[in-house]
Formats: sequence, structure tokens, C-alpha cells
Amino acid sequence: MALIVQKYGGTSVGSLDRIRNVAARVKHARDEGNQVVAVVSAMSGITDKLIGMAHELTQEPSERELDVLLATGEQQSIALVSMALQELGVDAASVTGRQAGIQTTGTHTRGRIMQLEPKLMQGYLDAGKTLVVAGFQGITADGMIHTLGRGGSDLTAIAVAAALKADICQILTDVDGVYTCDPRVVQNARKLPEISYDEMLEMASSGSKVMQSRSVEFAKKFGVVFEVRSSLNDNPGTIVTQEHPNMEDVVIRGVSIERSQARITITGIPDEPGMSGKILGALADAEINIDMIVSNIAHDGFARHSFTMHANDLGKAQAALKPILSDLAPDSAIQTEAGIAKLSAVGIGMRSHSGVASTMFKALGENGINIGMISTSEIKIAVTVDEAQIEDAARAVHDAFHLDKAPA
Repeated sequence: MALIVQKYGGTSVGSLDRIRNVAARVKHARDEGNQVVAVVSAMSGITDKLIGMAHELTQEPSERELDVLLATGEQQSIALVSMALQELGVDAASVTGRQAGIQTTGTHTRGRIMQLEPKLMQGYLDAGKTLVVAGFQGITADGMIHTLGRGGSDLTAIAVAAALKADICQILTDVDGVYTCDPRVVQNARKLPEISYDEMLEMASSGSKVMQSRSVEFAKKFGVVFEVRSSLNDNPGTIVTQEHPNMEDVVIRGVSIERSQARITITGIPDEPGMSGKILGALADAEINIDMIVSNIAHDGFARHSFTMHANDLGKAQAALKPILSDLAPDSAIQTEAGIAKLSAVGIGMRSHSGVASTMFKALGENGINIGMISTSEIKIAVTVDEAQIEDAARAVHDAFHLDKAPA
């Protein structure tokens, strides 16, 4: 008997008919002789509706109360899915984040899982029950309801699988798996049968919307093998697992795009120790996540720093940096640019193959696409381009590496 953890997102439980479909899938896995734990999100649209109601009452709702409010979305789902399972004759029990033993830390609405004590869940499983666990939520050390932020249900599923030592964790969503690029952008994109944790991490951090990077990080840390597959059909998905030698035969695994990026450049920075710390510290204090960073010394002897972030954070970043400009130098200035996007080529095969950058840049040049910033890691090359050209850029790079064809 295998223990399977299945995660169902908001679209998978978005209506009563879809909830019945989820219940049928869980029952099928159960009927095959498996123990099943289903982790579910709020029904699609519910979380946004709850946030909207809060903002109708007050411009700045308390984050503590938002956590209490938003956690009700998942609790609604687990009750309904459990009822649907019981209607099919399955002995099911709903389990909230607190009952599941998910202990969290961090600020409200952005919690992090600190540990998970699965005693109650294990007891239910030993008694033969099928569990339906609320994703996206946990409990702080002082007993406060805590939500886990964007992608929190994926994180819950991975954590539950780790704590229960599940044989497999299935992330069931509205896509068939992980593709070489977004099929809506590149029509001949190919579904990958498997991908390494590190490749999945880079693709997640580079704009792939399949999973949040922190869920992949958690899976890698605890060795949780998981599969991304569709909740709407029975097609095999993509297995995300430890790297193995054969994976290096594939130079580039996939291409990711991330739209709505912005760039800030600070000029006139004294070339002195501690300047970068002041700048990045101000952004960190404002809880702004920056991505690509380029620093260089200009001809006048002053440094200039450029970094990218999501366009929604541009105004907030300018406000955070303005007070420190006077501390840098009299001629320090901020320049901003919106309307850019990031293109990333990812693959652990880069470690053992040369010429990846030249192939990528040649493809972009031949298609008349100008490159802005460049960032590299051991298994990724990322560039910024004009947002209006990002889809053409993705198709050009995808074709250059022949990602539409399975490796021989």
C-alpha cells in the first residue's frame, strides 16, 4: 500500500461539479489500495473575493485579521470535498492547518513552515481514513492563525508529504505538467517527463507559474519526489526529483519568461565599501524582492547599480531609495525603466557543455531582439528584453536549442 499526497488547486475545486471530480479521483486512488491525503486550496475566486470584502471595509485591513479571514476559504473547501467523498462511500475527514500540526513563523499573510507534527493525521490514516487537509495555512507558536502566502497550498502538500514520508506527492493543477516553455507562447513546446529540483527552482524563479520556488526548495531539502500533472485528465505528468547523470545530456531543459519587470539604475555612487549594503538594505527593509543585479564603475570613477524587480514594486522601491540618496553623494540619481521582461534558459547540462550563451545570443540577434541586462548562474542564463518582444525572444531561443524534439 502506497501513501499518496495529492494537492488540488483552486480551479480543480472551483465548482461543485469539479469538487465531485476531485472526490472521484481520490476514491479511484483509494480503490487501487492506496492511502490518500488530499491537500486543497480555496475554490477559485474565493480568496480574491474575501480580500475585496476586507478592502471595502477598510483601506488597510489588519494582516492578522486577513489571515483569520482568508483561512476560511480552504476550510470551506475541505468540508465540501470531505462531504463529496463521504457521499461516494469513502471514510473521509477534513483537517485544518492547525489540526494537521503545521507550525509556522514569520509575519502575517507571509508565513513560513517551521515544523509539522503529523500525530493527528497519522492516527486518522492508521484508522483507515482518507484525509482532506487545508492548504495555505498553519498556526504560530502563540496560537495565531497564519497563512503562507502565494503558492502556500503547494508548500503545504510538500510539507505533509515530507512529514508523513509519503511515497509520492502529486501536484494536480490545470496544466499537464512542466513544459519546455509556456505552450500559449511557444506552440511546439514539449512536456518534460522529468526535471531536477535545481532546474525546477530556476524555472520557478524565472517566471514559470507551475509552482512557487519555495515549495521546490522544501521538496529538495527533504527529498520529496513530486509529480506535476493535470486534475482534469489521467495523462502522466512531470516528475521532479534528484539530479542524476543522464540529465546532463540535455543542455537546455526549458525556457521561461517573466513579464512586467522594471529596472532601477542608481548613478553617482561613491566607489566605497558599504554603499551596496545601504542600497540593498533599504530595499530589504521595504520587503522588495530584487532579481538581476549589475554593478560597474563609470568613467567618472563613480559606481552605478542596476537591478530588476516586478513592475508593481517600482514606486515602492523609489520611495525606499529616495531617503538614502543624499547619504550617497550630491550627484546620485535614480533612473527607472518599465516595460521590460526577462527571458531565461535553464538546464543542468550547461555545466558540461560550452557555447550555450553564444547560441542563445546569436538566436536573439538574428531575430532583431536587443538584450539589456544579463545574469548567469551555473545552470541558467537570463537576459532582459523589451516586453513587446518577449514572445518572439522565447520562440527564437526555444527553436535554437531544438526543445520541441525529445533528446535521442
